[in-house]
Amino acid sequence: MLTTLLCAGLCGIDGFLVTVECDAQERMGDFEIVGLPDVAIKEAKERVRTASYNSGFRFPALSLTVNLAPANRKKEGSGFDVAMLCGILRCGGVIRRDVDLSRTCLIGELSLSGKVRAVRGVLSMCVAARDAGLTEIFVPADNAREAAAVSGMTVYPLTDIPSLVSHLNGEARLTPVSAELDAYAAAMEQVGLDFADVRGQAMAKRALEIAAAGGHNILLIGPPGTGKSMLAKRLPGILPPLSFDEAIETTKIHSVAGTLPEGRSLLTARPFRAPHHTMSAVSLVGGGVNPTPGEVSLAHNGVLFLDELPEFPKTVTDTLRQPLEDRRVTITRAAARVTFPCSFMMVGAMNPCRCGYFGHPTKPCTCSPADVKRYISRISGPLLDRIDIEVELPSLPFEEISAVAPAESSAAVRARVTRARAFAAARLRGERDIYCNAQLDAAAIRKYCVTDEAARTLLARAYDRMGLSARGYDRVMRVARTIADLDESDVIRAPHVAEAVQMRSLDKKYWN
Repeated sequence: MLTTLLCAGLCGIDGFLVTVECDAQERMGDFEIVGLPDVAIKEAKERVRTASYNSGFRFPALSLTVNLAPANRKKEGSGFDVAMLCGILRCGGVIRRDVDLSRTCLIGELSLSGKVRAVRGVLSMCVAARDAGLTEIFVPADNAREAAAVSGMTVYPLTDIPSLVSHLNGEARLTPVSAELDAYAAAMEQVGLDFADVRGQAMAKRALEIAAAGGHNILLIGPPGTGKSMLAKRLPGILPPLSFDEAIETTKIHSVAGTLPEGRSLLTARPFRAPHHTMSAVSLVGGGVNPTPGEVSLAHNGVLFLDELPEFPKTVTDTLRQPLEDRRVTITRAAARVTFPCSFMMVGAMNPCRCGYFGHPTKPCTCSPADVKRYISRISGPLLDRIDIEVELPSLPFEEISAVAPAESSAAVRARVTRARAFAAARLRGERDIYCNAQLDAAAIRKYCVTDEAARTLLARAYDRMGLSARGYDRVMRVARTIADLDESDVIRAPHVAEAVQMRSLDKKYWN
């Protein structure tokens, strides 16, 4: 007797449909699982058998073969348990044969008691099921709200096998879970940490506003206690709110990685990742035997903050070069080749030297010139070339730190950033894969970065005096284009160029 059901697996952050074929024959009772299963799936034999008995159902005393198709694609994880047991119970007559399951997907891990446990990547699997034309999906109750975020699918929460069997046999129907779209929309508008909490540092705040408006990478340099980390943590609050599609894409990555916060069905705020400087290259860009997303992908559509940037091993930070340019990471292994998206803003923060007080007006620096040079040189030229904006944060005078006047809120800054992004989006409407000014290539710069005569004169002077490379010139133009967008100007003018050049001037001071 043969029965066929549908489940879903994961490849990278994308799901794919898996056909679970269960065959039962009256031979010596053995149980085989085929179709490139991993160890967790092979161990499902005993989970499935014991869960059936403890749920009150007789396990068929038949020769059982379960095939996970397509057979040439590796299957990983424990999310196939529920589909395999349902197929076996259907072969054994426990689940009615006349029930149509051709447009139904079953996902979940089984405990020995017959309870259904949560699994990773349910959102990606639900998207794959919908794209394959399926209309309903059964998932663990802990994953149900996550799956409900996918439109066009009826999502049923599973707690145990008896309730699933009763539902399929038409005896007691499960109640589907619906998405809380209004709650998602309201949560996406929330700001979080507020710029108003930060005293002084007007130059750094302006630089972060420009970075947010154009999606530019930024480096903050200054002695300890000047607010570098405090400002960086507030950057997500001035970025435009996540769109629903961005929220789905971001949540898929965190669901696959197992970092989705408990009780959260959809990420509604832009990610902020701040890994420690002792991390490895694999944990930064992703990898492993079964490739999983790294910090760059977990920061997708958000911010990757690298505090104490020179303390990161050079071999680790240099792995950022390709992700910063391509905005995706491709990992190749013998079993599979997966691609993870990683479109993020990088914010680096660093002291000007190891003791932190090089150039400080009142505190003496204890580092020798060689020590300062050695410390600064831990940031490679190619990585520095991928940072559009550099800004120095001075120590605050007493008047600024003790000021009682309220500072500008993140909500006000976000409104300007959102307007600038919309102004740029209207200009870039016909472009593919370009969503903000930081992604402009050389051809797009020539097309969209139109300057007036005064701006061209200033650019020529800056190019000669600063010894800009071709890449450095492009980065000045991208930043100038963003500053013009904040002013809602179609033409880049001299003040826009002057401010952009000022935000590339620290190369001379520290690295040359």
